[in-house]
Formats: sequence, structure tokens, C-alpha cells
Amino acid sequence: MTPRRISYVSLFWVLVLGFTVGAAPRAVAQPSRPLQDALKDPAIQAAIRGVDAKEPDAARLLATLGTIVSPSRHELARAEEVARTMRAIGLERVIVDASPNAVGVIPGRSGRALVFVATLDDLADVAEHQKAATAPPRVEGTRVIGPGTNTSATTVAMLTAAGALVKAGFKPEHDLVFAAVAQEETGLVGMRALYGEWRGRAIGFVDILGDGSSISYGALQIHWWKVVATGPAGHSLGGGLPNVNQAIARAVDRIFAIPDPEQHKDTQTVLNIAVLSSGSVYNHKPETGWFSLDIRSLDAAVMESIERQARDILATVSRETGIGLNMEPTQLTPGGQIAGARESSLVTTSEAIAKHLGLEPQLGNAGSSNMNVAVGGGTLAIGLGGSRGGQRGEPGEWADIPAMIRAAKHVVLLAGTLGAGR
Repeated sequence: MTPRRISYVSLFWVLVLGFTVGAAPRAVAQPSRPLQDALKDPAIQAAIRGVDAKEPDAARLLATLGTIVSPSRHELARAEEVARTMRAIGLERVIVDASPNAVGVIPGRSGRALVFVATLDDLADVAEHQKAATAPPRVEGTRVIGPGTNTSATTVAMLTAAGALVKAGFKPEHDLVFAAVAQEETGLVGMRALYGEWRGRAIGFVDILGDGSSISYGALQIHWWKVVATGPAGHSLGGGLPNVNQAIARAVDRIFAIPDPEQHKDTQTVLNIAVLSSGSVYNHKPETGWFSLDIRSLDAAVMESIERQARDILATVSRETGIGLNMEPTQLTPGGQIAGARESSLVTTSEAIAKHLGLEPQLGNAGSSNMNVAVGGGTLAIGLGGSRGGQRGEPGEWADIPAMIRAAKHVVLLAGTLGAGR
């Protein structure tokens, strides 16, 4: 996931739901039946066979979804196509919400839910390549080639698994929720809405990013700020000071000297300033300018310390220069660590499934994707990572069909273990 700018609506959800690193756990995945028992279940066996049988259909569906231009904030057409597919494969309570997320359910009996998530939107670059393409995506051997296919491979994997479970007649203990969520690239907006709906009932969230070659169970908190400088404009003949550029330069220099990132490398703490912008002509001093501030860490206290020090620096520089300096949120991506997550049934079962599928999964606690919302809210979640293909965001983008099918099988087996209860 690449963090991007979000709306104030997204920020509202951050504040209302209290997504912070280290939030108290709300739900931990309940003990599941062992994987070996699920593998003996006739319905799960049938679902796995069904995934293999549907490989050609899955590839064609991916080619279809890849034709739908779906940059973040413009996903409605793709959401509606996904919802149509959900109804066709037999999911119940299918909706397209205001995000727009496409959500369907295989009902269980417990009142709890295991929630599977895939990303609905594409990068802006992908949308431009889709518009410029002279032909729709195509299936060639083990690949679906064309812009719009790489990310959507996760949605197709999820739908393929859901359809196979329905056709096999699998009756879960917990609701199995399948959600293609919108606006992942612009603030995890769809995931925030989904989490608000299911947080009280979810035993866990599974963010499908790949086949499970890597598994994340913790999330890196990322805060993006825009520091806006304002002051008097004027011609150079009127004098160069006060000047927003002096304040920007002084503030940037002092913020870079904040010692926390060097002192807390063990928590993957990073502070970076990447963009500076002001002025357009040589003989005028600008009225406004700004610079970016990127802070990320696994430790909430360290994040708070850096942000407090940055604000103090801005206040001091403002007094020194007579220039206003305001720290505005661009995107606040939640994150955190949940005690016992590594040993939870969700993580250990997913790890066992990955090995069953012939993978050697790499586990980590610093995910950055839709799962951040759940983890930041204190609900257990994992991100199933792994390569989906190649050249994402380029004209030659492609998706790997075998990896997509492995991801679908991973979903089936999680449904057959955690979703089955005990």
C-alpha cells in the first residue's frame, strides 16, 4: 500500500474510532479446529477442487475487472461488477455501500464473523494506463496481462474462494464476510467503514494481498502532515524578510535534528521531509509555502514525542521569523501491536496453511495495508502477502494466475478452520 491524501471524512473516522498504536485488544480469533481436520472435511475438499476447476473462469473474471477503470474515489463501476459476481456465486446480503465497498456473506450461526478483505481501487497511474491501452487485458499462459490486473487479482482470489465454498455446501459456524473495499490508496476509507460495521462481531480480519508467502500480524503507524507557512507577500524591492522560505528552511533543519529516529531504530521509527514548495518567480517573495512531514513507527509514544517536538519547533520558528506555521494532517494511517498476536490461532493457522500450500512464509509485525485499521482499533488482523505478478503501475502490468489460485485456497482453508469454530 502506498499512503496518499485523504479527506476530512477519513480523518473523522480516525478520531471517532480511536485508531492508535497500542490500542487495547477488542477481539482475538477464537480457537479453530486443526488444519488436518479441515483437510478431511468433504465440503472443504470439494471447495479446494472447485478452486482448481474455476481457474480459467477466475482468469477471465480478472481480465474483465481489469477493463474497469477504478482509481481511488472512483470505484463504483468495479464495485457494482464485484457485487454482481457475488450474487451470481450465491453470496447473501450483498451490498454496495457508500464507500463504495462491495460486501457479501456466507451466513453462520454464532453471531460472530471472520472478515476477508481485498482492495477494490487502483493507483492513479494504473487508471491512466488503462485509458491509454489499445486492447483489454488478456490471458496468456499463467498470466493475465494488462493494466488493472495486479491488485484485482486479490479480489478475484477472494471471489473464487467464496464461490467454491458456496458450491461445496460449506456451512460455517461464524459468518464469512467477503469485502472488496474502496479507497485503500486514499486513506483506507472503505476499510474504516467496514471495520465500523463489523468490529464488534469479528473474530479477525484477513487482508488478502497475496498467497501467504508473507504474513503480517502487526501494523506500522504512518502519519503524513503538511506544514503550511504563511506570511506577507511582496516584491523583492520591498525587502526579503519576513519570508516564508526562511521559516520553512529553519523549521526543516531543526526537525531533521530531532533525535528520536536514531534512538528508536528498533521500532522502525522514521522521520522524513520529502516535498518543499513555495514561490514561482525570482523577484517576489511568496505569501505561502509548505513542506511534507512523514513520520512512522511501531511505538505510539515515539510517534507522539516526534510530533510534539515538531510542533514546538514550529512555534519557536514562527516567533523568530514572524511567519505562521501550521501542521495539517494529510493522512493518519493507524497501526499497532496486539499482545499475543503471533501465537494466536489466526496467525498460526495461516502459517500452517501457507506451508501446506508449499510456501515458506515470512512473518512480521510491521504491515501497512487495510489491516492497519483493524489492528489500530485493537482487533486481530493479518495481511497475507506475496507476489501477485509484476510491473504494477506500468503499461505491461500482469497478474500471476497460480499465485491467485493459491491465495484462493488459503482463503478456503482459513474459512474451513477459523470459520468452522470448534
